[in-house]
Amino acid sequence: MILRSDEIVDIPVPGAGAMRTHLFRPAVEGRFPGVLLFSEIYQVTAPIRRLAAMLAGNGHVVAVPEVYHEYEPAGATLGYDPAGTDRGNTLKITKPVAAFDADASAAISMLAEHPACTGRVATFGVCLGGHLALRAALDPRVSAAACFYPTDVHSGTLGEGRADDTLARLSDLRAELMLVWGRQDPHVPPAGRATIRTRLEEVDAAYEWHEWNAQHAFLRDEGPRYDPALFLQAVALTLAFYRRTLT
Repeated sequence: MILRSDEIVDIPVPGAGAMRTHLFRPAVEGRFPGVLLFSEIYQVTAPIRRLAAMLAGNGHVVAVPEVYHEYEPAGATLGYDPAGTDRGNTLKITKPVAAFDADASAAISMLAEHPACTGRVATFGVCLGGHLALRAALDPRVSAAACFYPTDVHSGTLGEGRADDTLARLSDLRAELMLVWGRQDPHVPPAGRATIRTRLEEVDAAYEWHEWNAQHAFLRDEGPRYDPALFLQAVALTLAFYRRTLT
């Protein structure tokens, strides 16, 4: 489908001002399932835009919020370099977890009520965004979450104080999950993945689990870790997952 890409919506978040959000959707009349896409620590970079366009072009209304909107000017991205990485990693443990949750709630409301959306909403995320997609799926309005190599879940170290409650709150989960990991990802080692999977079994979660021979950020179509073959496989899995859970 041809897209209406990168429309801007400034979503009010109580106590935090406006959250700049980028909207990608089919350029045809109709209503489509919504996908709330959370970026990695670098915000809405060119690879994230292309990922959003891929999902939107396959029949979704995709909203991509700027996760550090309280700390960076609207429209800002961080570089894929040491300075950008340091800034992104600092902000993910500066921002309170409650603020991440408030952002997600506001974005879900906007997306579910958008005239081009059916009202059915899923989440998608990579790296930091994978964790945020998982947390957002605790909202009962979310039907499904595709989480790619989500960081800090096993260690509980997201947000101010580095003490999130994501694992504990998985007992509240009603959405179905798809989790995809790279076996060569140092950020989520085998023991960390085992911790997450054990908890999902404890709470009887509905989930599918994929581990591939890949590094962290293998979906990002810039840099040496990109795996084009696995990117195509990941997109196919995600679209099939959404077809099943959003219709």
